[in-house]
Amino acid sequence: MALTSIIDDDAFNHIPLLDEKLSKRFISLDPSGYFIIKLDHLSKELVVEHYSNDIDDLGRAIDKETGKPIGCREARTKAPTKVFRGSSAKEVGIKLTEGEGPLLLSRLDHALYLGRELQKAQACLENTKHYVQD
Repeated sequence: MALTSIIDDDAFNHIPLLDEKLSKRFISLDPSGYFIIKLDHLSKELVVEHYSNDIDDLGRAIDKETGKPIGCREARTKAPTKVFRGSSAKEVGIKLTEGEGPLLLSRLDHALYLGRELQKAQACLENTKHYVQD
């Protein structure tokens, strides 16, 4: 008797809808700052920039110097507080969570998000694709 898959062909069709719904939930921002993930195709590295921020009473990221909300799509004019580089999501993830100095992550959900994004960025780097951070 041949073994057959116990997973229905349509078993994973619901995942994009579930992920879309979960992406719309409220999340508290990390008071330790935020990260911008980029690809360096020349060096074949993932580049992760950390930026500091404060959080206001409405839960928005606020520029520490100006006190104004930080928009997701606005151009970065300030230098990052720290830059991490590595060839893989695992390498950069370890630098972010086990590196020297104070850790720049204070929330587990933020760490999980970065792990997912780093995996996605690594796949784009390996396949010479454009990466867009969620």
